[in-house]
Amino acid sequence: MTDPLFSVADQIAIISGGSRGIGKAIAAGFAVRGAHTVVTGRDSQTLNETVEEITTAGATHEVVPVVCDVSKSDDIHALIDTVLQKFGRIDTLVNVAGVNRRKPSLEITEDDYDFVMNINLKGAYQMSCAAGKVMIEQQGGAIINIESLNTLRPLKNVLPYAMSKSAMGHMTKGHALEWGEHGVRVNGLAPGFILTDLTQKLWSLEQMQEWGLTNTPQRRLGKPEDMVGTALFLASEASAFLTGQTIYVDGGYTCGWNWPIPEGGGQ
Repeated sequence: MTDPLFSVADQIAIISGGSRGIGKAIAAGFAVRGAHTVVTGRDSQTLNETVEEITTAGATHEVVPVVCDVSKSDDIHALIDTVLQKFGRIDTLVNVAGVNRRKPSLEITEDDYDFVMNINLKGAYQMSCAAGKVMIEQQGGAIINIESLNTLRPLKNVLPYAMSKSAMGHMTKGHALEWGEHGVRVNGLAPGFILTDLTQKLWSLEQMQEWGLTNTPQRRLGKPEDMVGTALFLASEASAFLTGQTIYVDGGYTCGWNWPIPEGGGQ
C-alpha cells in the first residue's frame, strides 16, 4: 500500500539538467512514481535518449524533453512558458544543472569562471525565480537545489565550483525566507562523492578510490539513484514543515574525518 504522504503522483515536476547522472536518476524517480516530468538539458540528442530510457523504464505519464541552457534567460522563460501552456502549473523544480572545471585558481581563465558561475549559480537563481514566481501565484510549490559537499567547505582546485555551491546554499536559505509565507518550500540536497559517467575517470584512480572510501563511513561511493529518495521526500507532503535546509546525502562523509591513528589510539 502506498502512503500518500510521500507521494509525488500527478505533480508537475521540472528537472533542470536531467539528461544525465544525478538529474537523470531523479527524473526517472519522479516519472515512474506518477509525476508529469519535464526534463531539460543543453544537448537535444542526449536529452531525447534520456527521455526514451525513462519512458521505457516505466514512466506513468509522458516525459517531456525541453532543450534549455540555464545560462540563457530566454531559454528559461521559454521553458516556463512551455510547461505552463501544457500543464498550467509547476509543483516541483529540481535545480540539477551544473558544470565544473578542475584547475588551480591561478589557471582558471575568465571563460572558465563565467562558464561555471553562469550555469551553476546564475542559471539556478534565474530558474528558481522564474518557477518561484509561478509557485507564489499558485500559493504552493517545492524547489530542490542540488548543492554539494563544497557547500560546506571547498575541495582543492575547484574553487569556482565550490564558490557557486556555497552561494547556492545561501540562495536556498534566502529563497526559503522570502517565499515561505506563500507556501513555497526551498531546500538543498547535497550529494557526497557520486560515481557518474562524468566522474568515472576521476574515481578510477586508485589513490582517489582509497581516499574516498576511507573518508566515507559507508565505505562506498554513492550512485545517482541514492539521491532519489531524498528528492522525493523534499517534493512531497512528508516534508511540509521543512524549508531552508540542506540535507547531505553523502554516506556519512560530513560526520567527521578519518585519520590514520594506530589501533588502540596510538598509546
